[in-house]
Amino acid sequence: MPPSLISTLPGGSYAEPEVFVLEQGKIFESLWFCAVRAGDLPKPGAFRTVQVGRESVIVVRGRDERLRAFLNVCRHRGARLCLEAAGEVRRTIRCTYHAWSYDLDGRLAAAPNLAKMPDVDRVEYGLVPVHLREWLGYAWVCLAAEPPSFEETVTSAATERLGDPAAIEHYHVDKLALGRRISYDVKANWKLIVENFMECYHCATIHPELTAVLPEFAGGFAAQYYVGHGAEFAERAEGFTVDGRAGFGKLPDVSQDQDRRYYAITVKPQVFVNLVPDHVIVHRMYPLAVDRTVVECDWLYHPDVVASGADLSASVELFHRVNEQDFDACERTQPGMASRAYIKGGVLVPSEHHISLFHQWVNQRLRG
Repeated sequence: MPPSLISTLPGGSYAEPEVFVLEQGKIFESLWFCAVRAGDLPKPGAFRTVQVGRESVIVVRGRDERLRAFLNVCRHRGARLCLEAAGEVRRTIRCTYHAWSYDLDGRLAAAPNLAKMPDVDRVEYGLVPVHLREWLGYAWVCLAAEPPSFEETVTSAATERLGDPAAIEHYHVDKLALGRRISYDVKANWKLIVENFMECYHCATIHPELTAVLPEFAGGFAAQYYVGHGAEFAERAEGFTVDGRAGFGKLPDVSQDQDRRYYAITVKPQVFVNLVPDHVIVHRMYPLAVDRTVVECDWLYHPDVVASGADLSASVELFHRVNEQDFDACERTQPGMASRAYIKGGVLVPSEHHISLFHQWVNQRLRG
């Protein structure tokens, strides 16, 4: 193979259900997984359920205002507790099968005839807890008995990309307000979506609106190719909007060096963070099958912008189009992963070489 080309993962890595099962166990169920936005659970009793690998997880806000996470399984006979994606309970999480009920801190609160079973420990037979940390205004969960270092596997991604551990703090992502959320059901393997986000060899081909605002992307090198580099806005672009019109005022602590620049961060295995001066875009992937990935995309703005009822459409539309263009490309790629033409995989050209590090990471996780 010529030095300009590097091999990709084989096609089966994206198409074989057996590989996806391994990934569920050794990646999604073993690492920190961005589950929900904390602001979606505003008061005690508010909950959301999310699929993490093969497990359903409940994230709920307790009466002490803390977020906690539990496996969505009744300890009695294994029934699913919360069937809805989101909701609110008044006092307890109650199983509709035999009426076992759990406090918001996970303890077994009540069950038929429980008083006649004094030997039943309400903590031991409470909900199975899941590790939870908060960062950037989101709750991250980990199913592992001993989770990896959050700092080394999650927050370090921002430092590795931006070159400065304080750089992302200038955006105060945890204090921003949700302006818009769009969910995409993508018929493609999760790794195809990660690879697509990491490179820009395709940008000149399918992203006319994006390259009009970020002209250097037309050259094929993605922002993530350079540590600390942010793609500069075109001279004619007043803001990060679909037609280049002005957006909103720069977030208060964004530095002059960060102004009029776009930064992209991949937090493995399933989060993309996009930083521009007046807002932040966060993608969370939920891999549901070898060829199906739900992507939830949040557009976050200064709370005053959202509270004012400002028109966000030009701002949202730019990356919404980018998302649709990217996900269409991934869906067109997915069938080829099972083709005999791709059994041994494909190739990466020079501007995509950094994707090979992601492939190495996947292989190391599966071997481990």
